[in-house]
Amino acid sequence: METQPSPRARSLWARLLSALRPTHAHSAFSASVLLAASSVASALVGLARGKYIAWIFGAGPHTDAYMAAFRLPDLMNNFLVGGAVSITFVTILNRYRERGEEDEGERVLFIVFNLMVIVLAVASIALMFLAAPFIRWTNPGFPPSQVALSAHMTRILLPAQIFLFAGSVLGAPLLVRKQFAYQAATPILYNLSIILFGVMLHRRLGISALAIGATAGFFLGSFVINAWGAAHAGIRYRWSIDLRHPGIRMWLYMTLPLMFGFTLPFLDQYFAGFYASRGTGDITRLANAKQLFSAPMSMLALAAGVASMPFFAQLWAAEKRYEFATGVANSVSRVIALGLLGSSLMIALSHAIVDLVFGGGHFAPGDVDLTALFFALYTISLFAWSAQAIYARAFYAAGITWLPMLASTVILVIAFPLYGLGYSAWGAAGLAIASDLGIVLQAATLGLLLHQRHMVSLASLDFAEMGRCLLAGCAGGGAASLIAWGLPAFAHHLPAVAALRHARYWTDAIILLAGVAVWALAAKWTLEKSGSALPRVAMNRLGLG
Repeated sequence: METQPSPRARSLWARLLSALRPTHAHSAFSASVLLAASSVASALVGLARGKYIAWIFGAGPHTDAYMAAFRLPDLMNNFLVGGAVSITFVTILNRYRERGEEDEGERVLFIVFNLMVIVLAVASIALMFLAAPFIRWTNPGFPPSQVALSAHMTRILLPAQIFLFAGSVLGAPLLVRKQFAYQAATPILYNLSIILFGVMLHRRLGISALAIGATAGFFLGSFVINAWGAAHAGIRYRWSIDLRHPGIRMWLYMTLPLMFGFTLPFLDQYFAGFYASRGTGDITRLANAKQLFSAPMSMLALAAGVASMPFFAQLWAAEKRYEFATGVANSVSRVIALGLLGSSLMIALSHAIVDLVFGGGHFAPGDVDLTALFFALYTISLFAWSAQAIYARAFYAAGITWLPMLASTVILVIAFPLYGLGYSAWGAAGLAIASDLGIVLQAATLGLLLHQRHMVSLASLDFAEMGRCLLAGCAGGGAASLIAWGLPAFAHHLPAVAALRHARYWTDAIILLAGVAVWALAAKWTLEKSGSALPRVAMNRLGLG
């Protein structure tokens, strides 16, 4: 007899299919879930990309050159368009929408689109001639051959910023319509493209094949998919450059601070790379650790921040100040609480995670040990990365960009010496510690500025829940650490495990499965005993309560 699914199961399935439609208008929660799921999928594909690069190329001069090649293109993107074009346009388009002038808002969008594509194209050509001096200046430890290789890949990557910008502009009206599926697909397509081009071309072109794949990934994953979504939403391209339009002044007012101000989240890898270029492979090991760390960071900070941005902007435009303040405070409280929990798990299982993801091939055990240390150190500050991302977007949603960027620039001046001191004291590990200290300062400063401007009160944060999660994280992390410490020694005494092919990876997988299970049980028990509502709320939100 065939079993029919329950009404609850059918309802959950129907809601899932509806949420996956590109044109679906999401709520703040469903958008966060979608972007978090996208971050998980993207992280898995990104880890497959990282595993492929580590296996084929290891951690050495070529991979260091590849990592360094992204810096000049990223700098061009940050300086010319602020690195956050979709953020400013979401706010601008919401303002026009509130006034019933949606069509005029789209006209402004294409004026900026046309102007900046021309500017970026000219800048890309000009910077191709400056690639080698830039690499030499920002990586003083690189020999001439490594500078030449990195400069070559930089020239391949520079045009990709045009596609990234165009996709961000075309994606902004989709975000205003609460359509997040296109943005959710972008990082997945980007990572798949790098893997595909690497597999196809690395024997002929070496590591340069990865740079070609990254440029193709920006073209497909940012420009093409958002252009298709915009066309499907009825947005039509318009050729116009009207520098006197008042919308241009509004865009410049919001974007210029983003162009001329630099933040620690953006320059963190520049600072680390400046010192790490003195040690062969350190840039790659730090970048791999940061890539692993970026997966949970994207789930918490970026997914919650991107999903909340249109709703924050809408509340501010409608002058619903109380709802805006409570929405930001609740978002920050949640991501800090979850960040503290996530950090405890990743620190406890850091070595098994890094070994399973990057170990093998040309990535030696010593590379694994150092990368695991860097990963654990980076992970400590997950809560701060998450909080600062949402605090920054609260400012952007209100149309205030100069103040957070001014504060961030001051923080950079304070933070840069910390990298030098950290490197002098502890080598490359000190760079990760300096990164942690800097980002905690960044989050605290943005939160204090919002509080002082009476936009979001620090007192409205849920400190009690954050404390419970810290306690649960310590309990769960301690239990998982015992698993990570005890299981390898136990496995060595089991002939059946030792005889397995790739026994090391089987051991890592067992440690991860057992560690996660023990961590979850210990953390859940501690949360419930301390009076936390988090387990119950999570179960109810997933429809399992």
